[in-house]
Amino acid sequence: MTPTRLELVMGGAGQGGEPVSPQRIRIVDGALRCLARQGISKTTLDDVAREASCSRATVYRVFPGGKDGVLAAVADTEVARLFSAVAVKMGEADDLEDVLVAGMTEAATRISGHEALTYLLEFEPGVILPRLAFGHMDDLLASSSRFIAPFLARWLDPAQATRIAEWASRLVLSYLACPADDVDLTSSDQVRSLVRVFILPAIGAIQAEGSSGAVVLDTTTTRHQHQPTATRGITS
Repeated sequence: MTPTRLELVMGGAGQGGEPVSPQRIRIVDGALRCLARQGISKTTLDDVAREASCSRATVYRVFPGGKDGVLAAVADTEVARLFSAVAVKMGEADDLEDVLVAGMTEAATRISGHEALTYLLEFEPGVILPRLAFGHMDDLLASSSRFIAPFLARWLDPAQATRIAEWASRLVLSYLACPADDVDLTSSDQVRSLVRVFILPAIGAIQAEGSSGAVVLDTTTTRHQHQPTATRGITS
C-alpha cells in the first residue's frame, strides 16, 4: 500500500502533498453508501452527487476521471481505512501471538462486515472476484505482507516477518473466501486457536531451518532467552 492511500483516510497530504479535502472524503463516503445499496452497475454520478449533497459538476471537479475516478478513490480509501484500523490493533499488542491475533481478527471483522463489499460479492461477483485471483491476489498479498511485517519484526528477523505476514494474510483471505461452519475469524479466541495450530509452529519450522537451536525466541515476551532447543518449540 502506498503512503498516499493511508493519507486519504488519515487526513494527511494527497498526491503532490496537497491536503485531502473534506469534500473528497464526503464524495467517497457517498459513493460507498450507493454501492452498499445498489452496487456498481446501477450507481451513477448523479446518485453519488445526491448522496454527497453536492452537484454532479463538483464530483467531476474533484474526480476528473468521473465514475472510474470515484471508484478508484473508494477502493484506495477503504484499503487505507482497513490498514489503519489493523495498525491500531496490532500496535497495542505486547507479544507475537497477540499481534497476530489482533491483526487477523480486526481485518476479518472489517472485511466481513463491509456493507459495500458484501453487496458486490453477492450481486456483482464478476466485478470483485477477478481482483482476488492470479496476479491480483499476488499483488494483494504482497501489499498486505509489506504492511504487516514491520509489526512482527519486534520478534522476527525481516525475512521471517515477511513470510509469516504472508501466511497470516493467506489464512484470513482463505477463510473469508471459503467460510467454514466451525471457524469465525471475528472471534479472537478462534483466531488464537488458528494462530497456535498453524502459524506459531510454522515460525518454529522456519527458524529451525537456519538455527542450531542455541538461542530461543519466546513469542510471549519481547525478549530472547537462551535455552536448549528441546525445551522450546520456537527457535531463532
